[in-house]
Amino acid sequence: MAAFSNPPLSSPSSPSPSPSSVSHPLLRSSSDRAADSSSLLASPPIVDPHPSPPQSIDPGEEHVEIANSLQESESYEGLPSPAALRSILDSAAAATSLPSPPPVLAVPSSSPPRVVTYDDDDDAVPLSLLHLSFNQDHGCFTAGTNRGFRIYNCDPFREIFRRDFDGGGIGVVEMLFRCNILALVGGGPNPCFPPNKVMIWDDHQSQCIGELSFRSEVLSVRLRRDRIVVVLDQNIFVYNFTDLKLVHQIETVPNPKGLCAVSQHQGSLVLVCPGGQKGQVRIEQYGARQTKFIMAHDSRIACLALSQDGRLIATASSKGTLIRIFSSVDGELLQEVRRGADRAEIYSLAFCSDMHWLAVSSDKGTVHVFSLKINLGLTVNDKPRPAPVPNASISNSHLSFIKGVLPKYFHSEWSVAQFHLQENSQYVTAFGHQKNTVVILGIDGSFFRCQFDPVTGGEMMQLECFNFLNPESL
Repeated sequence: MAAFSNPPLSSPSSPSPSPSSVSHPLLRSSSDRAADSSSLLASPPIVDPHPSPPQSIDPGEEHVEIANSLQESESYEGLPSPAALRSILDSAAAATSLPSPPPVLAVPSSSPPRVVTYDDDDDAVPLSLLHLSFNQDHGCFTAGTNRGFRIYNCDPFREIFRRDFDGGGIGVVEMLFRCNILALVGGGPNPCFPPNKVMIWDDHQSQCIGELSFRSEVLSVRLRRDRIVVVLDQNIFVYNFTDLKLVHQIETVPNPKGLCAVSQHQGSLVLVCPGGQKGQVRIEQYGARQTKFIMAHDSRIACLALSQDGRLIATASSKGTLIRIFSSVDGELLQEVRRGADRAEIYSLAFCSDMHWLAVSSDKGTVHVFSLKINLGLTVNDKPRPAPVPNASISNSHLSFIKGVLPKYFHSEWSVAQFHLQENSQYVTAFGHQKNTVVILGIDGSFFRCQFDPVTGGEMMQLECFNFLNPESL
């Protein structure tokens, strides 16, 4: 899922995070000077034959507490009953035709924030964006601000609702499809919540119903209907949504961007994150109880994405010239595409729902759409394979006389369509629900919907453009 966040600043009451965890997640590390190899990687993935089962484990030093003490037979004043919360989730999930998560009832230890209303032109508290991300099906997106958070619908574009807190910023907002349950993390110069806590927010009740606490700041959160995944700088924690029980802990290389992706199909839980060394990707196949490692790049992983069904992984390194697509089943490199020849910072990677296209945004101000030449099979159980190249022998014979003479980027697969934006600005992208459309969000509050021609390609056609922070543009 595409997202970016400005890192939350520590409040006086929160523990001081390590220097690596307060680095801006969109800035390239100056210590990483390794160039990305442009050759295909022949090393097979490493499979752990005895992976740790996803059972209850020692949470380690980072994990502090889980506030979740309400039982099915208990009730507390000011909190919804278990039956009421289940009804909320069931009603919300019915709109997406997917099973609802079980209720998560808790007694948060933090004082509830006071919901207020700000005018958009309020000079006393000028509005600034701290976070942008799409929900799991790319039908909505969230904006965390120094005042609270807002939820928008992508098609048709409109603001669904907003919650402003009394002087409190939200640095991470993660939706659970379209239901009332969200995960919030404080951020900005005056965080609404401590940046080292994940607050489970029920917007139907306008209050927190649970919290997860850590000893360092939370960089990102991923939600499924059965799991909550919390990403710190060098640790990832996986919890049951049922009871907030910790079921898995993962150690990673320093991960200041909070990179992590999880599949969303029911019954197929796949988690992808940076591995234990630079350039390595870790794949957790919970159904098969397997852990795999892929050496995806020579330099550090700068961005990654996972298809909805968890079968395809896209990765980019800090060099930002090549994007590689792997099979999560066996770690095979399926395709390699080239964004450009010069170095770039990749902000987002996104698969379309049918996995025929991949969208990429970078600091060069261009959104690229690549065609995926991958044989996916007929069912989600089929293993993806590289699609056969028509007339490969003829093509190779025509180019054989210049092999080894021209730079390799002349032989690379380039994007089919492009859309040009302001350079050095930050954008994230996803595919729209209308065919051959792309939605682009900017940290400046810009919203673009574009359409590309899958045959002729070239520059995309702009269909809509708004500034979602300015009500006059809506």
